[in-house]
Amino acid sequence: MANTASSEKRHRQSLKRRARNSAVKSDVKTAIKQAREFIEKGDKAKALDAIKAAHSLLDRAATRGVLHARNAARRIGRLSHMADKKFAAAAK
Repeated sequence: MANTASSEKRHRQSLKRRARNSAVKSDVKTAIKQAREFIEKGDKAKALDAIKAAHSLLDRAATRGVLHARNAARRIGRLSHMADKKFAAAAK
């Protein structure tokens, strides 16, 4: 338990940050899940829009420090790779 005023304040701040970070992470996970679903279905237009939205959320999360920059880049790359693989095969 916090013993000093400064440690109580730090605890309050950490709770606020934790709530904000978990909200951002949840939004990111939802966006990635939607993008993957559209890729699996083969709906190219919706998939590309969903990937663009996920890309934006991932970049924003990395900028804010919620996710590490390389973690965000890796997730973006994996989504793009999935889409490229799926829609390149569909074009043949």
